[in-house]
Amino acid sequence: MTDQTATGPVAERPIATDGASPADGAAPAWRRVASQTAFETRMILRNGEQLLVTIILPVMLLVGLARTTFIDLDTQGHSRIDFVTPGVLALAVMSTAFTSQAIATAFDRRNGVLRLLSTTPLGRGGLLAGKILGVLAVEVVQVVVLGGVALALGWSPDPAGILPALLAVLLGTAAFTSLALLLAGTLRAEGVLAVANLLLVLLTVAGGVLVPAAQLPGALEQVALLLPSGALGEAMRGALLLGEVPAFSVVVLLGWTAALGWGAGKLFRWH
Repeated sequence: MTDQTATGPVAERPIATDGASPADGAAPAWRRVASQTAFETRMILRNGEQLLVTIILPVMLLVGLARTTFIDLDTQGHSRIDFVTPGVLALAVMSTAFTSQAIATAFDRRNGVLRLLSTTPLGRGGLLAGKILGVLAVEVVQVVVLGGVALALGWSPDPAGILPALLAVLLGTAAFTSLALLLAGTLRAEGVLAVANLLLVLLTVAGGVLVPAAQLPGALEQVALLLPSGALGEAMRGALLLGEVPAFSVVVLLGWTAALGWGAGKLFRWH
């Protein structure tokens, strides 16, 4: 799980700059956003705790689920590596777009970083754009690393499902980033730390991410289908195993994105 305190990396993070001096005036908007995106990406990939959650743990989980047999899985006729890889990729998206982003943004807010950056030429819109693009950049690294490991283990995804899977990643990123901003902008930083990690565990265990909702016991099957985690897991499995994303999963992810985005827009506090 991710843990950052007031004396940790978030509290001491420097302010991103784009290389322009005050005499030069503000850089173009795209350059400011690009600079912030690069900064946000480096902050995640250089932080040992973040790297553990976003890269190392997903790789360990992928190898463990693919190579060990003490966990019984109904792979529905697919090879074990083909079956588990889409779920692990979905979990990696959740860890970056939700948990890491929620905690980092919450501590930035508590330490005054958000308020400071929102008054610079970057502005609030540029800051949010940089954060979202930073999440996508880290997800590219995750997909490359996890995909490479999975291929080395014998993964054979449906080629027709590559583009649908990318669509699922984008939809999942939108939903979970919206949830991250909603939590980060409304709760105390310590509360976000606890809630984000707890939610990640609950959604991983019973949210339909690693295994299909149909394999969950009792009412969890129906609940998981309506959760963003279950929708993302079903979308990734549908794309990479069958070559298409289930329409219901798309609707669920869009619905969560709209609802959570509206809530974040209304309730987010910058200080």
